[in-house]
Amino acid sequence: MRSRRFAGALIALSLVAAACGDDDDGDATEDTEAPAEDETETTEAPAEDETEDTEAPAEDETETTEAPAEDETETTEAPDTGVPEGWPESIVFGFVPSQEQEDLQDDIQPFIEVLEAGLGIDVEGVVTTDYTGLVTAMGSGQAQLGAFGPFGYVLGKDNFGNIEALIQSIRFGSATYHGQWYTNDPSICTEPPVAATALENQDGEIVQVAATDAVALQVGVFFGDAGPELGETTDDGAEISPGSSCIGSLDSVVGKTVAFTTETSTSGYLFPALELTEMGIDPDADITPVFAGGHDAAITAVYNGDADIGLSFDDARRTIRGEQPDVGEKLIVFSITDEIPNDVVAVSSDLPQDLKDAIYDTVSSFLETEEGEAIFDEIYGWTDVRRAEESDFDIVRTAANTLGITEPID
Repeated sequence: MRSRRFAGALIALSLVAAACGDDDDGDATEDTEAPAEDETETTEAPAEDETEDTEAPAEDETETTEAPAEDETETTEAPDTGVPEGWPESIVFGFVPSQEQEDLQDDIQPFIEVLEAGLGIDVEGVVTTDYTGLVTAMGSGQAQLGAFGPFGYVLGKDNFGNIEALIQSIRFGSATYHGQWYTNDPSICTEPPVAATALENQDGEIVQVAATDAVALQVGVFFGDAGPELGETTDDGAEISPGSSCIGSLDSVVGKTVAFTTETSTSGYLFPALELTEMGIDPDADITPVFAGGHDAAITAVYNGDADIGLSFDDARRTIRGEQPDVGEKLIVFSITDEIPNDVVAVSSDLPQDLKDAIYDTVSSFLETEEGEAIFDEIYGWTDVRRAEESDFDIVRTAANTLGITEPID
């Protein structure tokens, strides 16, 4: 942890040094300890000035020896630790795995060090096994910060009440994202799939756009000097197929094996299951649901033919493009969910407001650096942040209540 010394500490030390240099030397008392005998006979009552010197030390002497100056007392009894008043000396920042747990622990460490330097207090970064563990840790006060998906945050807020959304992520200028439905069976499409395209929500309708015009970075697309470009390659130079899409109907999922991510994923289960329910399709009885355990695992299940249809965030096909460069060609996106508020950093409501502000400012400033942008892209794909607003999560809360999921799932 990198500690900081504040100007107040230096001022206090200067005052102590000045007070020590002003101590009286007591010469007046030594001069009048034992008057000579002749002096006693001629002066039966010592002069007023002599009496004051011997019987009552001067006011300045008394204050110096009997009652230390206020600045001295504050310095010795409550030394300045460099931590602003009301701040804890350490906090715990919890993360839910978006990749292998050990890899994420390594990836977050540089950010944790930046946060420590910016705040001047110890910050411990912890990767929990799942979102339930993070919800519990924050609800019980074992963690003060947590990176949540919107569904996990809503359940934590509603069940414990002592956490609040502080930071909302921005990806390529958007504070929302959507889940994508994809398949390995082009017959699901009402029209033939088109390479290098993607689906977006526009004015309440799903429309097909060029892959380079999509909000989320699509498989086969990379950032060039002029912005998003086609022609992404693997590290060894193999060409990565651009993602394909079509317009299809969710009615086609009936009787199919559908790979969801986890029951706690907003884009990988909650919103897709709500869509099916609102169409009169039972997400348990009318399909064969499987929970792959993660977005990359759901992609892999459909790629390998273990499931007919899958769900993930847009565009999770990128997660396996290094090993399977043709994933954009084999997995066709045929529908997308409604827009979902991006993930958040939640904070304990018990922390001082100036500490919450300092956390936000440190994260925002770090994202403006090349190092910060690279680290957050690797962890969660963030490109910017904004202050979170509680009302943005009402749509997630409504979806959870409709499906009857109102408590953290074990």
